[in-house]
Amino acid sequence: MVLMLSWWRVQAAQTAPELHVLRDTLLLKDPKGAHISEAYRYYTEPFGSTPADPEHAEAAWRAGRFRPGPWHKTLNLGLMHRRVWMRLPVRNTEPQRLRFLWSIFNFTDSAALYCRRAGEAKFTRLGAASSWVPAAERTFPARSLSFPFALEPGEAAVLYLRLDAHTGGIYLPTYIETTEHFLAWEMGFPFERHWVWLLGFYLSSALFNLVLFAFLRDRIHLWYVAYVLAVTLFLMMEDGLDAMLLPAGPYRLLWSMGQYNFMLLAGAAGIGIMQLFLRLRGGWPRLYRAGNWLAGMAVAFVAGYAGLFQWAVRHNLPTVEALNWARELLMVLVFGYGWVVLIALLLHRRWRRLAAYYALTYLFFFIGYGIFWLNHLGLTSFNPVYPNTLAWGLVLELLVLSALLTGRFRHTLRHNARLRVQHLRQRNAHSARLIAAQDEEREQLARELHDALGPNIAALHMAWQSEAVREALASAPAAAAVGQLTEEILRELYNQVRQLSHVLLPAESVTNRLTTSITTLRDMLNLHGTPQVHTDFGPGLDELPPAVQSAAFRIVAELVNNAVRHAQARQVRVHLRRHSTALELCVSDDGRGFGRGEDTPL
Repeated sequence: MVLMLSWWRVQAAQTAPELHVLRDTLLLKDPKGAHISEAYRYYTEPFGSTPADPEHAEAAWRAGRFRPGPWHKTLNLGLMHRRVWMRLPVRNTEPQRLRFLWSIFNFTDSAALYCRRAGEAKFTRLGAASSWVPAAERTFPARSLSFPFALEPGEAAVLYLRLDAHTGGIYLPTYIETTEHFLAWEMGFPFERHWVWLLGFYLSSALFNLVLFAFLRDRIHLWYVAYVLAVTLFLMMEDGLDAMLLPAGPYRLLWSMGQYNFMLLAGAAGIGIMQLFLRLRGGWPRLYRAGNWLAGMAVAFVAGYAGLFQWAVRHNLPTVEALNWARELLMVLVFGYGWVVLIALLLHRRWRRLAAYYALTYLFFFIGYGIFWLNHLGLTSFNPVYPNTLAWGLVLELLVLSALLTGRFRHTLRHNARLRVQHLRQRNAHSARLIAAQDEEREQLARELHDALGPNIAALHMAWQSEAVREALASAPAAAAVGQLTEEILRELYNQVRQLSHVLLPAESVTNRLTTSITTLRDMLNLHGTPQVHTDFGPGLDELPPAVQSAAFRIVAELVNNAVRHAQARQVRVHLRRHSTALELCVSDDGRGFGRGEDTPL
């Protein structure tokens, strides 16, 4: 709608009857005179066809080849690869000598100002400059190319401004004003054109997404940062802020890449954002691969452009023109790809909602960019807001995109929470299977000890106590002591095997009664008098889950076994208490250790 409205306004302006009268001479005043478009005429000629000579341009003027520019509008010739001459007769109408500046507020490869005063036969060059030089190194340090000239009271002169621009778009905002008025405007420019808070908004949003990437490791935030930086650099180059803010090296590097190529890089980053947000890789693999090809072509083209452009300007101007037209074609393909993707997804029921969310984001930027691009092509000269529609379109786009990424962030958190729960469940199931396998192995080992090794040791003990063995030992007094010691070792070995089998397998494991299992273990250990094991149970222990009861029994058995075997304890106390969310288990003994007589709580 905005594009249609702007086109309608331009067409209406072009078809309206001409009511403006062009001046023969621009009357210069302090602080500001008439608009320059009321008096200048312009002429274009091919690069290299003739020398850049104002006398040759004056001959073209006398031949009637100059044309007036648009009334009170910027001279916009679109995609034209020609040299531009602007002719302007001026007169100082003030009663004092004034110093003026003719300024060009756009990138120009080279420019020069020529002057012919009354009584002079030829033009004199007042100054030359190039936008390749940053502001601090220019003859008149400013973000614009500014050419000073002075006029005495009532003095008249004819000025020629020559401009060579090879960037592929001749858009020449230019003004003449006194030096004092120009400096006052430049001081307030960042504030009056809203650049202070616009740049702050762009950079803070990029920094915030860097922080989000550091926490989330989601590549969409890196693409967001690349996108914002590319468009921000483009907008800074559009209004000359780069010449004021950047050092000479980075400034020249940016312009060797080309201002409009930063829109290509922004488009490539936008493809990355779109692909991740819309999940094209899994659901739309062909569109995903096409987007990757386009983004790769855009980056490769920018690299090639940076390497060839300056050489081509000096040696092969048709190559410059071919590079600029290739850039425009790539812009159409990159930004058209976004609409193809969105329309395709909007027609699919499953993806419609997600595509509708992103379409709003893309629409804001495309409206701003569309108006800007039509101006760039020379089809319109419509700029409803300052600094331009692209800057404000970017603001609205980033606000909507930030909201969408916030929703994506919340979705990611919920998804990660579900994955963590699923992982915990899988780990718990794996742990349960592992514990079950361990319990089965313990049970098998305990049964082997109880059913096989235990009876064999008992049988050996009984055989050792047989009458024949006793008579043999009695007939050999030297072996009697050894026989007595062997009998004690067999008895102790039998008790240890029986105790170990009970530790590995609770007597009441089938009923899952924790207190009964520990009581049985206590009674078995107390058969011989020492050590003495005492138990103290709280209520509700036997209602615990079976897995908890089994784990608690293993812990108690291990601690009691350590107290008896390693600490050589004579008194062992076991305390168990059930709480609402925990099980308190405490085993204390009077044996030797790190803290003799102290509790060892768990």
